[in-house]
Amino acid sequence: MTLRPAAGGGTAALEWVKSSYSSNEGPECVEVAATPGTVHVRDSKNKPGPQLAVTASTWAAFVTYAATR
Repeated sequence: MTLRPAAGGGTAALEWVKSSYSSNEGPECVEVAATPGTVHVRDSKNKPGPQLAVTASTWAAFVTYAATR
C-alpha cells in the first residue's frame, strides 16, 4: 500500500467513482479510481487530501473480505 499526497503525482486525470454507500451528509464518503494494476482511494469530502494506492490484487482481496462482513 502506498499513501500519496493528492497534489501533483499525476492523479489529476484519474476517473474517480464515488461509493454507492456514500452520502453527502454522512462520514462514509469514499471514491476510487482504477488504473492498470493500481486502485487509488480517497475521501470524497477531502479531494485534495491524501490518497491510498494499492495493487489491483490487494483491492480485490479487500473487496472480497468486506463483502463478507
